[in-house]
Amino acid sequence: MSYRALLTRPVLVWCAVTTAARMPVAMAPLALVFLVRERPGGYSLGAVLAAVYVIGEIVSAPVLGLRMRAERARPQMAGGLAVGAAGFAGLGLVPGAHPAVLGVLAFLAGAGPVAVSAGLRALLTGMVPERSVTQALSLESMLTFGIWAAAPALTTWLALGAAPAAPLLLQAALMACGLAGLWLLPAGWAAEAQPKDRAARRALLAAWPVYVLGAASLTLLALAELILPALLEQRAIGIGWAGPLLAGFSLGSVAGSFLYGLRSHWPGPLPAQSLLLVLGVTAGVAAVALLPGALAIGVALAAAGLLQAPAMLTRNLALRRVLPPSALAAGYSLMYAAVGAGYAASGTLAGGLLRVVAPSTAILCGVGLTLLLVAVAALGERSLVRNRESEAPRLETEGAEAPVK
Repeated sequence: MSYRALLTRPVLVWCAVTTAARMPVAMAPLALVFLVRERPGGYSLGAVLAAVYVIGEIVSAPVLGLRMRAERARPQMAGGLAVGAAGFAGLGLVPGAHPAVLGVLAFLAGAGPVAVSAGLRALLTGMVPERSVTQALSLESMLTFGIWAAAPALTTWLALGAAPAAPLLLQAALMACGLAGLWLLPAGWAAEAQPKDRAARRALLAAWPVYVLGAASLTLLALAELILPALLEQRAIGIGWAGPLLAGFSLGSVAGSFLYGLRSHWPGPLPAQSLLLVLGVTAGVAAVALLPGALAIGVALAAAGLLQAPAMLTRNLALRRVLPPSALAAGYSLMYAAVGAGYAASGTLAGGLLRVVAPSTAILCGVGLTLLLVAVAALGERSLVRNRESEAPRLETEGAEAPVK
């Protein structure tokens, strides 16, 4: 199935709504730093606010995801965007407020809309035919990486060219536009009868190897983003190359999303595809730590980005296969929380290691953490496969012995 089949009015409207809802999220950490950088201890305060924002996302994602109902997801997504818009507007309107007030607003801005991304993804896959799901998720991945590539430049331009609060006010306006645009999309997606809470939780918890692999993948992204400037200094390369090199990673991810979506099915089971792709990204990030010149580092980052996007896509497709439609939004939200935790853990590890070891060594230590998570995910997936195989004969026997009514 080609991408041309996705060029329909509903999908294009979905792209516009998604951009309005996700651009503020991509702008948030840097915007919070710019908001307070001119205050005493501004950079430290900005880092704390960004951390509070991410904590709001991690804490809220599983809670709000579990409460989202497939057939009527719109009111919940609208409420989340409204809270997010209010949080960003508050930050932009009272930038000189007490740090505790800014922290509360940052927490709300992160916590409110966190399940919207999961809801929009489930909505997209429900809007297209089953044969186009891979292409639809590839389109979403290209759009996401494009947003994340554009957000830092837009934030910096507004904060330095207009006012430190300007990015936050734009973020509030974009979320309000996304909220209004929800009424141009379906109210929800089709699902079977809602399972009991205990059964839904069992299904979500059974998919834990997918979440662990997602956390492993995002530890690599944290390494690439957070340690690259220090690594460039270690290699005596101008620190100004950090932006173009990370842009190359994002562009490689856009290309990887497009290439993966050219086929509806790739050889091998989805978990195996995801494992191999994450190992490929791991090799690329390890090469970044070992290669000497800016060109070589750029090639390694672009190659890692090329594999990172398909790794993310295979995780989303695997999650979609193991969860019932009614639990998709919750599963995507749990994935969001897991990858956020992986990013935060890797960033914390990297920050501590940089005090005692060289940047290249810190990256290799982070790669070791990634490989540990990959091994845990692989063992978990193997255990799940064995359990399914052992349950299949029992279910067949029970079905054969059941009385005919």
